[in-house]
Amino acid sequence: MANHKGLISDVDLRSRENNSAHHTREIDQKRLIVRRGQPFSITLQCNGSLRPRHHLDLVLHLGKRDEVEIKVQKERGAGDKWWFNQQGAQDEMLLTLHSPADAIIGRYSLAVLLMSPDGRILEKKDKMSFHLLYNPWCKDDVVYLPDETQLQEYIMNEDGIIYMGTWEYIKSTHWNYGQFEDYVMDICFEVLNNSNDALRNSQMDIEQRFDPVYVSRIIAAMVNSNDDRGVLTGRWTEPYSDGVAPYQWTGSVPILRQWSKAGVRAVKYGQCWVFAAVACTVLRCLGIPTRLITNFSSAHDVDGNLSIDFLLDENLNFHCWVESWMRRDDLPKGNDGWQVLDPTPQELSNGVFRCGPCPVTAIKEGNLGVKYDAPFVFAEVNADIIHWIVQRNGQRRKIRVDHATVGRNISTKSVYGDFRDDVTLHYKYPEGSKKEREVYEKAGRRVTDVPSESSEPGRLQLSIKHAKPVFGTDFDVIIEVKNEGDQDAHVQLTMLAMAVTYSSLHRGNCQRQTTTVMVPAHKAQQEVLRLRYDDYAQCVSDDHLIRVKAFVEAPGENEPLLTVTDIPLSRPEVFIQVPGKAFVCEQVKASISFTNPLPVPLKGGVFTLEGAGLLSSTKIHVSGDISPGQTVSIVVSFSPMRTGVRKLLVDFDSDRLKDVKGVTTVVVRKKYRNIFPEITESSHFLPLTFVVWFFC
Repeated sequence: MANHKGLISDVDLRSRENNSAHHTREIDQKRLIVRRGQPFSITLQCNGSLRPRHHLDLVLHLGKRDEVEIKVQKERGAGDKWWFNQQGAQDEMLLTLHSPADAIIGRYSLAVLLMSPDGRILEKKDKMSFHLLYNPWCKDDVVYLPDETQLQEYIMNEDGIIYMGTWEYIKSTHWNYGQFEDYVMDICFEVLNNSNDALRNSQMDIEQRFDPVYVSRIIAAMVNSNDDRGVLTGRWTEPYSDGVAPYQWTGSVPILRQWSKAGVRAVKYGQCWVFAAVACTVLRCLGIPTRLITNFSSAHDVDGNLSIDFLLDENLNFHCWVESWMRRDDLPKGNDGWQVLDPTPQELSNGVFRCGPCPVTAIKEGNLGVKYDAPFVFAEVNADIIHWIVQRNGQRRKIRVDHATVGRNISTKSVYGDFRDDVTLHYKYPEGSKKEREVYEKAGRRVTDVPSESSEPGRLQLSIKHAKPVFGTDFDVIIEVKNEGDQDAHVQLTMLAMAVTYSSLHRGNCQRQTTTVMVPAHKAQQEVLRLRYDDYAQCVSDDHLIRVKAFVEAPGENEPLLTVTDIPLSRPEVFIQVPGKAFVCEQVKASISFTNPLPVPLKGGVFTLEGAGLLSSTKIHVSGDISPGQTVSIVVSFSPMRTGVRKLLVDFDSDRLKDVKGVTTVVVRKKYRNIFPEITESSHFLPLTFVVWFFC
């Protein structure tokens, strides 16, 4: 480089203005973070004017070792290239950079070169960088989402609701996605950089990051740690003592930060909703509109025949994944829009534990030849269930085919508030409809129906009734046998209550009764199964789920009767109060209380608090035991970091009672301060009063 008096004295990346225009102000206001397909400007402070025939070149680099180099054109090209234009005024030059709508996302290094007429570099400013994200506000970006209300939810909202429980008794839990919290964006790119693809060939991996299909598949693989340096280790049974139990997490940020801080070692532990929530955080942060989905009565088809075989002792509960919005240029028309992505490690996809992206429209229409993993997703929401009974000679007999159980009340948070939207009809036609069966025929072979005699309704009907029990109390379950025949029936009724997890893992039997019941013709007979706290407390899982089965055998019936129901035990709440108004940068206090509802003391109590824009994850241990009926209260002080409508989430756990949640809304305002004294008549000025304010 020739010796030359410096023309460029300073470079202003105009981060505050650019970030505000690019919807990234929540991520950072000091660093430049922009979205592709949308121009941004930087300012050069100059010592004089640009000499005749001299010109500026801009060069971009991507990767830790600058594996990818991009020379920015000086004039607009075909739309698929970076280009810039410049305007000069006195001792400043304004450079406006234009990125293509399919530019590679990532961290860019920027070099500004002053070039001589003969092509020599006279001056170089190169210690500048910025991040480029996907742009769902840009019509030419494949992640473009035209609805601003949806963008505010699926990109900008840092708080979410996850639906859990059973299809009959849906419960909700709040989650802090926190995609704009400090350094979360950096960790998201760290996740990409540690994928197997990136470690094998960094340059090839970076060059593929223009494509959200490619990136979303990487994220789906990297959120679990089964075959890479992934974020979370899954565990579906206790003990969790060498990590954090899945139900204790209330947000993604502590998980991502722990993974990064520990040198990209997997965090223990996650289950489906935790995997899905972390993926939602990463994808929203990168600029891909994403929402979390819960499928109730979700199936897992291990052999690909689109049916599930049950031996009268199993049931289905919920499973979570995410949907991401994108245009699928790699598929035929009709496959754009919401795509299923599942980071929970269930089955291999191209040799890696991940699933998707798979178009939701393809699942509804039974188009299972499209990429990726369509047959597996289809079975999760629309498989038939075959029920078998094992006879005394060891032979299995098919007794019933269930077309309607799998895929119920598929749920996501509404864009209009903290309530549930049912999106079942996005995935399937109405159960039992002709169109729904046509789709199943199109998707795969028809499951053979059971013999005709068992398809006739029997003279006996079996049902289970119960109230909504509270964990820690005794409660009754009513089993009713109804006889619609003309003769009295003598039946053997077996009632079994067992503790299960949400994934239907059996934890132990709580109560079992077998009795002979006489049911008069055209009458119903009820039997009571009493469940005492002392019976179920020893075996109930942390999901607080009791499965009750009733089984009837009667002479003259073609087949035994079975009915099963899952009874969620409700838990108490943590109560939170944040009195007064909250202002950014000023201390506020939260009062938190919890009352022990159990008839036994609680030991090892701990509160965990977090909230995007409010405070980082904080644990507060309770000293001593909490006696039955005792209320424990704490006061926590914190200073909100960002304005807006925020959620403060609290989790309480102890030895006997876990996963007790509380949430409250905190509206954080900007603080205005008077920086000039009032000017009054006593001053040597006109008799006017001026008040000037500025933002904190």
